[in-house]
Amino acid sequence: MVVAPPAPDKAPEIDLESTWSDPEALVPQPRKVTQGARLPARAVLIRHATILTAAGKRLDDGAILLEDGRITALGADGTLAPPEGALVVDATGKFVTPGIIDAHSHIGVYPAPATAATSDGNEATDPNTAGVAAEYAYTAQDPAIARALAGGVTAALILPGSANLIGGRGVTVEMRQARRIDDVRFPGAPSVLKMACGENPKRVYGRKAGPQTRMGEYAAFRAAFQAAADYAVKWKQYRARRAEWERRRARAAMLDAEVDKKAKASGKRLPHVKPEPAPDAPGRDARLEAIAGVLSGEVLAEVHCYTVRDMAQLLAISDQFGFDIRAFHHALEAYKIRDLLAARGVAIATWSDWWGFKLEAFDGIMENAALVSEAGGRVAIHSDSSIGIQRLNQEAAKAMWAGRNAGIDISDDTALRWVTANPAWILGIDKDTGTLEPGKRADVVVWSANPLSVYARAEVVLIAGRVAYERGKGNQPSDFELGNSALGAGSAGGVK
Repeated sequence: MVVAPPAPDKAPEIDLESTWSDPEALVPQPRKVTQGARLPARAVLIRHATILTAAGKRLDDGAILLEDGRITALGADGTLAPPEGALVVDATGKFVTPGIIDAHSHIGVYPAPATAATSDGNEATDPNTAGVAAEYAYTAQDPAIARALAGGVTAALILPGSANLIGGRGVTVEMRQARRIDDVRFPGAPSVLKMACGENPKRVYGRKAGPQTRMGEYAAFRAAFQAAADYAVKWKQYRARRAEWERRRARAAMLDAEVDKKAKASGKRLPHVKPEPAPDAPGRDARLEAIAGVLSGEVLAEVHCYTVRDMAQLLAISDQFGFDIRAFHHALEAYKIRDLLAARGVAIATWSDWWGFKLEAFDGIMENAALVSEAGGRVAIHSDSSIGIQRLNQEAAKAMWAGRNAGIDISDDTALRWVTANPAWILGIDKDTGTLEPGKRADVVVWSANPLSVYARAEVVLIAGRVAYERGKGNQPSDFELGNSALGAGSAGGVK
């Protein structure tokens, strides 16, 4: 009798018209953008300095050690030894502070020279342009950057202008020149959304489609936040449906694997789990995405607001939709509601003595910063100016003097915090910079005198432990300045 050889195993046939498919796999994925290569930071020991930490501590004849871009130690001079190869700076008679931080700047989006060709700070085409971002227009070669750095500024929040109710996202940058925004973006800084209320949106849009009144402004704000809340709900529901779909797909894959084993063993065709279509994702909307980020707390709300009535309306809107306002900018009437701002943890970023340039700025007083601080509020002195940013230390000193002259006890440490620790908090980077403490970034300034003196000059500025500016060594010229220096005055060659 002849026995036929056994038939080879035959793979079971798939009895499905289609497999489980994921439409999100078809969505293009962004590439990871990296910063340009930077040389390792050299160790630096600054000795014999008066160190103002902006954290409540002052060291006379102190020393501070910077390694790998971080502060590793502070102490009395003689207690810290420089590592091998370290740069040792003798700061006898000089003062050391954290780097100055500007909580409100338009450097880079209104770069010099100021012309219509370079004016990119206001997308004044709609009251709500939440989908735009300052980083899209930032000029990292703005000549004003070098001037701000020479004033001891190490970081700044770059904001869109205040033409719109919701003007777009801001970006936090290191105050140094570079080729592109990605090379100076402050690491880990959260996203912020710039909003504006009061006179500016009325003036810009009053002759257009509106709003023409504050009634229209706050109705538009509420409509925008309601639309964003609805958008967030749709995405939350979608993510829940998708998570369930992914669980079912994973369970189906396990069951189908068992079916395949049994089919292979028996040589029979066995049914698989019927696939289910993936849920459809809601459409993306850059404007609603930004505002929804404010509602979730992932995006910080920074609001241009001068008067009590406008700040009160924005606080009411934040209560209605359950989000926090990080800071009111300009806030010239903050002293009138300083107790409310302190209780709610809303900071202000203001000037020392700008007032009266429009009606909503009429009630500004020099004691504003001191009064808010006295009430327990968080205060920052900002510039909103490519000129003022060069001497923010003096602006803080003016506001300090005004407070003391009014009988308010404002310490040097408090005044220094107005341009270091407090703006760092407004920008959401206070855990990394703003004070001189071990573990924080080595954003440090060596001053020729007490920085609250009109005679003080920044002599050395370090950003993340690297010397970014040294007085007397010349500023790094911008591309614009290099080009004009090479051409010479009036020799543009006819190119326009």
